[in-house]
Amino acid sequence: MKRLLALIAITAMAALAADITGNWKATAEGPNGAMQRTFVFKQEGTKLTGETVSSMFGKSAINDGKVEGDTVTFSLVIKFQDNEMKVNYKGKVNGDEIKFTVEGAMGGQTIEWLAKRDK
Repeated sequence: MKRLLALIAITAMAALAADITGNWKATAEGPNGAMQRTFVFKQEGTKLTGETVSSMFGKSAINDGKVEGDTVTFSLVIKFQDNEMKVNYKGKVNGDEIKFTVEGAMGGQTIEWLAKRDK
């Protein structure tokens, strides 16, 4: 009986997870002004893959992506002046918006991004 209840709970949590599959446009304020980034998310259950294109850093693959409930996490490896840097994204989904906090970007600064679903 306990196993059945656990299975039902896991299934219900997966059903409640946000589905962010699709195209998103994001903006953030950086040290040198406004930045733009687009995301193409592909979600299967809690697994998240895809790619992103930045006005500053070009195209990057989404790594280690997860969607759990309304929380989204993933990492990118970006190239900046012939150096590679890993940045970690953590966001909260609210309908057709995701508010991301990015750590490891721009010399260790934290940057806030607001992504909106491209309809």
